[in-house]
Amino acid sequence: MSWALLALNAWGGARRIAGTSLLYLGIFLTLLIGLREQVGGDWGTYIDAVTRLDNLPFVDVFESDEAGYALLNWIGANWGGGVYFVNFFCGLIFSIGLLIFCRAQPRPWLAVTLSFPYLVIVVAMGYSRQGVAIGFELLALLALQRDRLLQFLVWIALAATFHRTVLVMLILPASTLSGGLRFSQFIRLLLLAGAAYGLYASVIEPDLDYYVQGYIEAQYQSQGALIRVALCLLPALLFLPNRHRFQLTPDIQRIWSLLSALAVAAAIALYTAASSTAVDRLALYLIPLQIFVGSRLPDTRLFGFSPVNWNKLLIVFSFAVMIVWLLFAPHSQYWLPYRNLLLPF
Repeated sequence: MSWALLALNAWGGARRIAGTSLLYLGIFLTLLIGLREQVGGDWGTYIDAVTRLDNLPFVDVFESDEAGYALLNWIGANWGGGVYFVNFFCGLIFSIGLLIFCRAQPRPWLAVTLSFPYLVIVVAMGYSRQGVAIGFELLALLALQRDRLLQFLVWIALAATFHRTVLVMLILPASTLSGGLRFSQFIRLLLLAGAAYGLYASVIEPDLDYYVQGYIEAQYQSQGALIRVALCLLPALLFLPNRHRFQLTPDIQRIWSLLSALAVAAAIALYTAASSTAVDRLALYLIPLQIFVGSRLPDTRLFGFSPVNWNKLLIVFSFAVMIVWLLFAPHSQYWLPYRNLLLPF
C-alpha cells in the first residue's frame, strides 16, 4: 500500500498528511468499506436489518436500541440504497474518525499503515456498527486528550447510538482527575458521573438482561478473541513499563496508561470470564492502542532500535498480521474474494 511506502520514507512516516492526500485517502477507505459486496461474516444480518424497517413509520427508528444505526437502515430501506447506503455512511463515519486520529499522531502515515490490516479490513468491514462506534471513539479520545470533556461525552453518546458497548469508555475521564480533588475537579467528576448514569439508564439498563443472558449466561465463545486481545495486549505491555519514553503530558499519559491496563485486564479476563465473546466485544475499543503506541514507538528508540528500524519492523508486523489473518482465520473466507460495486468482476 502507498501509505506503507510513505511510512518507510526518509521521514519515517512522520511527514504530515496533506489535506488533499487526506481527502483522497478518505474517499478510498469509504468506497473500500462502504461499497463492498457480500464481504464480511455478518452480511446476511445487515441485509435483514434493512429489510425489517421497510415501510415502517419513521418514529419506529427511535424505538430501536441503537437509533443511529436504525436511522441509516430506515433511510436505506425507504429512500433507496438498501444495505449499500448503510454501509457507505458507516464507512464514511469510520474513515473520518480514523483519519483525523491518525493525522494527530506524530507519524500519521505509520498510524494509517498500522490501522489497515485489522481495524479497517476486519473490524470496519466485518462489524459495521462497532466500526462506526470506534470511529466516534477515536474523536472522543482526541477530545479527552485536549481536556474537552463535553466533546468527549458527545462523541461517546453518538457512538452508543450504533453500539452500546462503547459506553465502557466512560471510565476514561477518571484518569484525568489529578491527585488533589479541587472544586473544579469535583464538579468535573459530578458531571461525568451524571452523564455516565444518564447514558447507562437510557441505553444499557433497559436491555441489561439481554446482555447478561446473551454474553455471560450463554457462555458464548469468540474464536477470534485471542488474537484481538493479543494485538491490544502487545502495545499495552510495551507502553506501561516505558511510558516515560513517549514524551507525553501527564494527563495524556494517564489516559493511555488506563487503556493499557484495560488491555491487560482483558487478557486476564479472557481466561477467567464465562464468555470470551463479552471480553472480545469490549476489547475492540482498545484497538486505538495499536495506533497510538505504534506510531510513537520509533521515537522511543526502545531496545536500542533506531527509528528507521522500528518503522520497518512495525510495517512488516502489520503485513504479517494481515497475511496470517487472511490465510488462517476461520472466518476470513467471508472476505475472499473481495468484491465491490465499482469493480467489473
